[in-house]
Amino acid sequence: MAGEHGRHAVKLGYPSRTHAHTALAPAREAHILQQLGRTGTHWGEWALGTWSVQPWHAGDSLWHLWESHRAGEEPRRDIDADALRCARVLADLHAAGWVHGDVQPLHFLLSAHETRLIDLGLAHGGDVPQAYDFPHRGCLVPYESPEISRSVLDSGTAVPTRASDVFGLGASLFMSATGLRAIDFPPDAEREEQRRVIAQGRHRDVGIPGRLGRVIEAMLSPEPGGRPTAEEVCAALRY
Repeated sequence: MAGEHGRHAVKLGYPSRTHAHTALAPAREAHILQQLGRTGTHWGEWALGTWSVQPWHAGDSLWHLWESHRAGEEPRRDIDADALRCARVLADLHAAGWVHGDVQPLHFLLSAHETRLIDLGLAHGGDVPQAYDFPHRGCLVPYESPEISRSVLDSGTAVPTRASDVFGLGASLFMSATGLRAIDFPPDAEREEQRRVIAQGRHRDVGIPGRLGRVIEAMLSPEPGGRPTAEEVCAALRY
């Protein structure tokens, strides 16, 4: 939406076929953005749920920017530098006391001048009004860590952590670079079966050369304690 105050993103929440909490997500995210000091964010309620308005962030997603790399064409970008930018915004979010909870390639927006990690509707860390809060029931499955998938299978909910965010970053970088899921499962498998495969924690051979491949390997560790922090990922990609 474009107006006299610039471009804005409008989100309209309503219950989906599988998740009632999608009706609350826009207001929940707006409260989180306000706690992070993001100005120009507004929210409200309508008949089927909540809505929010927030400033539009220009840029292309990590997935889109690495298309030529996946296609085997001459890379047009420094993917190590892009990966560092993504790790940096995740590390900054963690330093602010928040966990994203839904890290995936489409949520990293890169432009010439800034990098943004968007869609914080599932984030955890600060206070969220009870009227707009809801349990974490997992995220986009190919980017779930093994411990998140196990918890969702066992109880229907999970608690995202910095370590699960780091796994999501590793899986996002791997998928964006190769076009393959970090943990392979049949594409036509039901979501529960996908999670059962992920819960085993056996990821593909990374096969990406150099420091990026080494750090992705570390981020995909099946054990949360075996993964680097987002700040450590930044350090590994910087030198």
